[in-house]
Amino acid sequence: MNGMAADLFFDTSVIVYAFDSSEVEKHSIASKMIGKAMNEGNGVISSQVLLELYNVLTRFVTNPLPREDAERIIKDFAGASSWRKLDYGVSTAVSAVETSVRLKTNIWDTLITETMKENNVYTIVTENEKDFKKIKGIRVINPFKKQVI
Repeated sequence: MNGMAADLFFDTSVIVYAFDSSEVEKHSIASKMIGKAMNEGNGVISSQVLLELYNVLTRFVTNPLPREDAERIIKDFAGASSWRKLDYGVSTAVSAVETSVRLKTNIWDTLITETMKENNVYTIVTENEKDFKKIKGIRVINPFKKQVI
């Protein structure tokens, strides 16, 4: 845990709204949460989320960003000392597959939770409650459902 607040793993489904203002309320909430995590030093992301973020920002938002703008965003997160960055190895991938088969969960979401657990991070900030709530030991915060700021 960094600082006084518990580590919060940010899923792509939340981070993307900080850079896509097409949904004004979600944009405001996501921006505030990310700013707060940056100030408190308890924000956590993974290499997987950085790649997903790049893909979504350049292809799937209402107004896709130029690749160079998305590249800058990814590099800013990657280089930010206030964000903890997680990666995964082969054993984490194997564990994610085992869990995904056992629980019938999405492999990419399961890879995130296995990476989190391997790094002692147990809270995820995501819009995707349904899939992440299937994973025991992971607390799910949907910032768009209730105000948590």
